[in-house]
Amino acid sequence: MLSNQEIARYQRHLSLVGFGPAGQEKLQGGSVLVIGAGGLGCPALLYLAAAGVGRIVIVDGDRVDVSNLQRQVLYTSDDAGQLKAEAAARRLRALNPHLTIEPHAERFTRDNALALVRGVDVVLDGSDNFPTRYLVNDACVLADRPLVYGAIQAFEGQLSVFNWRGGPTYRCLFPEPPEPGTVQNCAEAGVLGVLPGLIGTAQACEVIKLLTGIGEPLSGRLLLWDALAMRTQTVTLAADPRSRDIRELPPEGYGETCAVPEIEENAEEIGIDEFRAARVAGRRWQVVDVREGWERVTVGTIEPDVHVPLSDLMRGQVQGLATLDPHAPTVVYCAMGQRSLAGARAMREYLGYRAVVSLRGGIHAWLASQ
Repeated sequence: MLSNQEIARYQRHLSLVGFGPAGQEKLQGGSVLVIGAGGLGCPALLYLAAAGVGRIVIVDGDRVDVSNLQRQVLYTSDDAGQLKAEAAARRLRALNPHLTIEPHAERFTRDNALALVRGVDVVLDGSDNFPTRYLVNDACVLADRPLVYGAIQAFEGQLSVFNWRGGPTYRCLFPEPPEPGTVQNCAEAGVLGVLPGLIGTAQACEVIKLLTGIGEPLSGRLLLWDALAMRTQTVTLAADPRSRDIRELPPEGYGETCAVPEIEENAEEIGIDEFRAARVAGRRWQVVDVREGWERVTVGTIEPDVHVPLSDLMRGQVQGLATLDPHAPTVVYCAMGQRSLAGARAMREYLGYRAVVSLRGGIHAWLASQ
């Protein structure tokens, strides 16, 4: 039963034809697990709490960084350095004190996956990496829980509902993870700040539909959102019975699936410690930064270096490399090590560099090791 305070709070829902008190009571008795309190999780959590979902479980092991504030609207500058799960819970309790908010300041892993998923009615995936997405999917299949999926990159987003009443799963859309290093994450590719607001809010809408039984869930369909053209497209998905052939979570594999692989004998990469030791020993290295210009201002550089953005390098605009010797040892770096891997390969294959490697982990790993 709704209290007088809840009736006053939710009156726009209560007067909504096809929703009414019955729908609100279903929300009040419902529960959702939100994995990731980042770009997608923040708007989803705000609207789920405002709507009155009775129990919200938040799983996120990260802390708030200033770079998050461009899109993660749950947090303020004062939250920098705080655990996201705890900061999100405080904000949601202030927004709606009638709910149960359970923060878990930990990562979603094989060890806790099934217990967390089995404890709720619906799962919302706001993660930003492939290992977690596959783990979430497999846990939902084993626990028989619907999964509201969202993903964003640059100016585009995706949305669907998986594992609902025999419908497609995430593995029906992507049977296997992509090859390591072939897909940039949001830190590498960037993301338009409002885009996760659009996709995350749509995810919250799908959760509300699933909990209340209203409308038609986005099962068997993938919504594609192009923010630049403000155009959407819906693609039909077919269920593959083989995607449900999951008996247990494998003991290992999720955490390493999409990591940049170790290269034997450092043929393509060099580690931070090895590169620093080589510099200390006096070995001469040519250093190439393939980040965008603004990144050099906000984060810093590894001096001395030559700056050629990867976008220019891929278009053949390599005038900045004119001072370098293609036969000398050369290290290429970016923010986190993915763009530099592509840059080093391009320099090797098309420009004749024979001793060029990518700095594993990029400048973030370089600075963190100091």
